[in-house]
Amino acid sequence: MGRGPSIEARKNASDAKRGKIFTKIIREISVAARGGGGDPNNNPALRTAMDKGLSANMSKDVIERAIKKATGELEGVEYENVRYEGYAPGGVAVIVDCLTDNRVRTVADVRHAFNKCGGNMGTEGSVAFMFRKLGVITFAPGADEDAITEAAIEAGADDIVVYPDDGSIDVVTAPEAFTDVKDALAAAGFVADHAEVTFRADNDIKVEGETGAQVKKMLDMLEDLDDVQNVYSNAELDQNLYG
Repeated sequence: MGRGPSIEARKNASDAKRGKIFTKIIREISVAARGGGGDPNNNPALRTAMDKGLSANMSKDVIERAIKKATGELEGVEYENVRYEGYAPGGVAVIVDCLTDNRVRTVADVRHAFNKCGGNMGTEGSVAFMFRKLGVITFAPGADEDAITEAAIEAGADDIVVYPDDGSIDVVTAPEAFTDVKDALAAAGFVADHAEVTFRADNDIKVEGETGAQVKKMLDMLEDLDDVQNVYSNAELDQNLYG
């Protein structure tokens, strides 16, 4: 199972992206609230989106306003989920999940990013079969591996992965168990550095040099699009590309 950028690489991301991050999270909150109601206690998807917003230092007022718009208490825009799939240079598989109020605009923007960087969009299902949906709860280097492992197993986690390069730890769960495991770990005193329900490939493709740079460029272009919520790939990139 592959791994995303290191903790250090994520922390080196530019603060200039904060506004776009907020926009993406607000859309996620809106869709979750519209689909399952505005009460996070009865809507796990909404609770996860709200936690993501709070982790990004989004104010509670902004979150509540997004929920009210989605549930009809305030006027707002309706978004729909759209997924695109394809290949980046080097045969790297890519999934692009979007929330949009204009499919024509979104597909044009996504196709432009694929084409500009030497990739190719595919049909629905062309690469999704290579990925698994799972919850990942990440702890920074220096965390107590034995204690986290014991608590995670007791909470119902599927796997615990320790990365020898930096000592960080991933607790892996089934998507439906993600919130319960995260809450149980937090209650035991283990607060995650990063936690999300994501897609990961069982087999990664290592891409280096110019090809690696092109893949990184394409993934960055896709992530920067306003309508794109998440980008998943099976690329194993050199960490210096995230410097």
